[in-house]
Amino acid sequence: MEKSEIRRKSKKVISAIIRHGILASVAFTCIFPLIWMFSSSLKTQQSILTDMSLVPAHPQFSNFVTAWTEGNFGSYFLNSVIYTAGVVLGVLLIASLAAYAFARLQFPGKTFLFYMFLSTIMIPVPGAIVAIYVLIMKLGLVNTRLGYILPQINGSLAVALFILKPFFERIPVELEDAARIDGCGRIGIWWNVLIPLAKPALAVVALFTAITVWNEFILAQLILQDQSLMPLTKGLLTFWGGRLAQDHLLMAGATITVIPIILAYIILQKHIIAGATAGAVKG
Repeated sequence: MEKSEIRRKSKKVISAIIRHGILASVAFTCIFPLIWMFSSSLKTQQSILTDMSLVPAHPQFSNFVTAWTEGNFGSYFLNSVIYTAGVVLGVLLIASLAAYAFARLQFPGKTFLFYMFLSTIMIPVPGAIVAIYVLIMKLGLVNTRLGYILPQINGSLAVALFILKPFFERIPVELEDAARIDGCGRIGIWWNVLIPLAKPALAVVALFTAITVWNEFILAQLILQDQSLMPLTKGLLTFWGGRLAQDHLLMAGATITVIPIILAYIILQKHIIAGATAGAVKG
């Protein structure tokens, strides 16, 4: 084997080691806090301050039961599920219809309107929070489920449109022509042709939206005052306020809030990878 070939393979191996080392270190910094949180949730208040091991010798699974019952997490969890499902369904419906219109229809101001929608991504949530509250207050939706859901649907549409429009544009027009010959109108084409083919992109949108809604706190703090309407994030703050010296229960409550999103990612993983890499392939 020639020296140049050996050097080339050596550089390739070293490059791969460095690349994977960086990725592994980033992955570790992201995963370790979750591991530490779950480990702490299985300890007692005394051992959480003295036992630094990640695997407790005597795991206390009763911490989850205590946090769930005493912290009223059942009600908070149900509220978060309702809010997340409502926002995700609303975003998928509106964004997919809008993306279909921008990808296939021709109308005046199409490009301007599309980039105007995308420009809202640059507006941070704190920058729009006052305007959102004034609008919700004038509509009489303060301290209501609808008043909490509608602003989040609106806030998630730009990112969803940014993901779905290019995906729809890559779907062959011939499939739509065939559906049109079979008697499908535009809504029929959207539902029977585009939606089934866009499942990977829809899964990406659904997961990103679900994570945003599930972790939302500022809007919940502003809009919702009734404890029966609180999502998990605000409920966890209420639970924390009465248990400043019970870190093990707080970690158990935090773990309860994280598990659903982790499970959602695991379930949608294949679709997410396919949707994230679809832009690298030209059809």
